[in-house]
Amino acid sequence: MAFPVGSTPDTAAIRLGPDLVDGTHGRLVASVEGRRVLELGCGNGANAVALARAGAKVISVDPSAERVAAARRLAEEHDVRVEFHQSDLAELPFVRADQIDVALAVYSLAGVWDLQRVFRQVHRVLRPEATIVITLPHPLHLMTESDDDGRVRLARTAFDGSTVGWSVGDAAGDVQPHRASDVFLALQRTNFRVDTFLEPEPDRSPDSPYRSPLDAWVPATLVLRARKEGI
Repeated sequence: MAFPVGSTPDTAAIRLGPDLVDGTHGRLVASVEGRRVLELGCGNGANAVALARAGAKVISVDPSAERVAAARRLAEEHDVRVEFHQSDLAELPFVRADQIDVALAVYSLAGVWDLQRVFRQVHRVLRPEATIVITLPHPLHLMTESDDDGRVRLARTAFDGSTVGWSVGDAAGDVQPHRASDVFLALQRTNFRVDTFLEPEPDRSPDSPYRSPLDAWVPATLVLRARKEGI
């Protein structure tokens, strides 16, 4: 699945995944007032605006010119300042080393094959002991599917690295599956220490565009927070 495709921009709070409305998850980012936040993937712009409204100095990066334009319009509508850049998530020449207090990647790394390449750049720009919060489609969710009767079955192996198709309403695309162990290893190899690992249950409303029979069986979102080590 993809997020925030299919959702109405909600700028009241940081959203880490589809139908994750528990404020506990948003608090992983901690207080952002006066802090420099790097957002990897702007989505529809809602998180960038929510961060700016909370007092953060936001730099938001996305490879899609269309998404950047839409997010910029949302920031202008809410009269907040966000520094947007259209760029590969692993290319951050406009950010100086040791300048960022928090990095946030909500579902954006699902489109990235080489996680280490991204994490090396994020490590460079983060201050010592600063954190990166990452959310991804849960690998179990990507391995299962349901039929028209709501029955759930295993559809692919955990070791299949090919892309997985998704659709939300009229939108569709592909994501790169990442096993939890692969994310851990990529973070470890780029000198990060994982301090939080969550598999939250979504709070699906009947009219949620993400509602699925899989919700009762497997988590939809994987949430990790890691801290920069070394220099």
